[in-house]
Amino acid sequence: MAYEDARYALRLMRRSPGFTAVAVFSLALGIGANAAIFSLLNTVMLRTLEVQHPEQLVEFLQKYPGEPRGNGGWSRASYEHFRDHAEVYSAITGTSFDDQTRFVIGGGTPETVISEGVLGNYFRTLGLKPAAGRFLGAGDTAGAVVNWRYWRGRLHGDPLIVGRSIRINDQPMTIVGVAPRGYDGPRVGVETDIWTLREKDGLTLLARLKPGATMAQARAEIAVLYGFTMREHPRYGVDPKVRQMKVELEPAGAGLANVRDQIGKPLVLLMAVVGSVLLLACVNLASMLLARGAGRQGELAVRVAVGAGRLRLMRQMLTETVLLSVAGTVLGLVLAYFSTAVLLRIMASARVLERIDIHVQPDWHLLAFAGGVAVVTGVLFGLAPAWYAMRASPAVILRQSGSRGETRVWRWFGKSLVATQVAISVLLVTAAALFLGHLTRLRTANLGFRSDHVLLMILDPSVTGYTRNELAPSYRDLLGRLEAIPGVRSATMCACSPIQGCGASRFVTAEGFQERPEDRQWTALSWVAPKYFETIGTPLIAGRDFSFRDAGGPRVAILSQEMARHYFPEVNAIGRHVTIEVDPRTGGWQGSPTYEVIGVAGDSKVTEVRDPPHRAMYFNMFQDGRMFNQFVLRTSGKPEWVAGAAQRAAREAIRGVAVAKMTTLEAQVDSAIVPERLIATISEFFGVLGAVMAGIGLYGLLAYSVTRRVNEIGVRMALGATAGDVRWLVLRETAGTVAAGIALGAALVIWCRPVAASLVPDLRFESAAPVVWSGAVMAALAVAASYLPARRAGRVDPMKALRQE
Repeated sequence: MAYEDARYALRLMRRSPGFTAVAVFSLALGIGANAAIFSLLNTVMLRTLEVQHPEQLVEFLQKYPGEPRGNGGWSRASYEHFRDHAEVYSAITGTSFDDQTRFVIGGGTPETVISEGVLGNYFRTLGLKPAAGRFLGAGDTAGAVVNWRYWRGRLHGDPLIVGRSIRINDQPMTIVGVAPRGYDGPRVGVETDIWTLREKDGLTLLARLKPGATMAQARAEIAVLYGFTMREHPRYGVDPKVRQMKVELEPAGAGLANVRDQIGKPLVLLMAVVGSVLLLACVNLASMLLARGAGRQGELAVRVAVGAGRLRLMRQMLTETVLLSVAGTVLGLVLAYFSTAVLLRIMASARVLERIDIHVQPDWHLLAFAGGVAVVTGVLFGLAPAWYAMRASPAVILRQSGSRGETRVWRWFGKSLVATQVAISVLLVTAAALFLGHLTRLRTANLGFRSDHVLLMILDPSVTGYTRNELAPSYRDLLGRLEAIPGVRSATMCACSPIQGCGASRFVTAEGFQERPEDRQWTALSWVAPKYFETIGTPLIAGRDFSFRDAGGPRVAILSQEMARHYFPEVNAIGRHVTIEVDPRTGGWQGSPTYEVIGVAGDSKVTEVRDPPHRAMYFNMFQDGRMFNQFVLRTSGKPEWVAGAAQRAAREAIRGVAVAKMTTLEAQVDSAIVPERLIATISEFFGVLGAVMAGIGLYGLLAYSVTRRVNEIGVRMALGATAGDVRWLVLRETAGTVAAGIALGAALVIWCRPVAASLVPDLRFESAAPVVWSGAVMAALAVAASYLPARRAGRVDPMKALRQE
């Protein structure tokens, strides 16, 4: 019986190709968008690590006030204290990451691999078993474990791999084992190639809860144990920011939280946006099915009259709806495949995700999601139209003959569907306007530098054989070559370009200034070359720039305006002295040097475009002897135009040097606002799509309504109504439906505003302009959608309509 239902449904779909195409494509857009976002959510937040009992894994995160939380700065002493005193954990371990490890096997060519330095109990804590050989132990300082995928691919599955001699960062080591298939490390989107033993600080801590232990117990215990870390270093007693640091415990069964923290909330918000699109597509489908069901009342009445059961016919109609939904789901999954690739390209530009390669692969989560959407869509939104088509007795419908009248209840039901479409579209268009405005504000904010026409070139001198000090003359020569390139206005160097962070951070003391302990903050330190501020577009407010002649002279520095304002509030900072305090952990990199202030530069964003200006201090890298390898070029045209010449100049000035990366400062700024770009791009697309779908739904309802009311319109015109009166009748009903939808949409926007603000920091909703604008868009679409049905109604021939009656 089901087979016959499906065959008949397919014949109906072929008989109405226009209806089928619109229905399937509308559902495909909604389902495809949801599948694309869900596939990313599944990969980032739902897919678990291939370890034993992943639900028991947790990670320790450090949260400074006003900063994103992180994991990677734990000391060996903190780890040992947690390990020796914790009661709710069966084991605690640590790891650290190096994405640029140089690896050589035998006498082969060096290559760059991703490595983890782990503690001796790392694999045992995760509950893993080696695919070959054994895992690292506490004394295996010269041992290494290779990834199963890396062993099978790069090392060709060599069965004698265990015991092979290798070199990692020029250190001789021996491969002692192969990791099990399926385990690639704890980071989402990053596949570790090699594991070695680590005995230093800078650990990422992972732990396994004892069976039966709860997260609440673990969080309470770690808060008490963290008191040791606060006493571990003298600096914690003087840094108010560090004293306010909190330890957060998060489940790690799906991997470390860095990627989830970066894109988790945007993906949840996007899931809500595309969920609205799917709801809009389903309501659109329900409107179309309602119209088609009304048109088939005569056919269904005849079938009932000759003995067909009502439940049998309803099952037939639901089969048609489910087939439409399944077809939309299949096409939607195809669209999702390409949509996911686009989303991944946007995400790949993020600084946090630069080396992350997220592989989205179908699994049971995605298939269950798509199948569930197909069934729910088909049954839920096909039920009401099927019931409407079956509501009246065959005798009543057949007596109506050519009449196509409909009850007031079902007329209002059809209008409510359109009003719902308009409301959802108002929500989507308003969201698009808000998120685009938020993105525009971030891009046009006063960053303290000019991101346009700036090329960034990062060199890799590791294979040249030069030391950093030996590179200084070559780098100075290269700067001259770069400035000689046509189209290059100036060239400089830096340790870190804007929005990339700083080279280091320390406490400082300023001449003649007594700082209160509660006002102490870390100062961002950066090393730059002459012409840095000119090239980057940061104004030099007072004093002079660095010069190559500073080498060999007294130490000099340039302060940011915020730093000069804080340490020299009532005096000129030029000529004053600032001393870098010794780091209690390491003793400082050069003792406790003192610098003379020669200039004050404008404030610029150091790490995040959303952050207030940091206190920053700049040093001349050619004076300090701290040579870095990032070159900055300001161009008169597009930066890409001089990229090739810049690479050639680098290879001519430094034989054998490799160009590690070429990008622009604009791209780097964009990489700092990937969540906002994702949200704005998707919201813009689906805002337009939602408005178009609502317009199509409104047109369909009006066209259906005019067809059903031909007799009524004919009577009105026979009694003296003009064509203009009839058109106004259609437009008036349209206006009421659209107005109700706009009002409902405005209420939805107000209701959703707190949720959006919690997911997108600094999202502004200061006026009703976005809602008014989206309402105007929907009103304009309503006028366009109602034009043809209203015109058709005005052309009804009253004599033909009355003959049908």
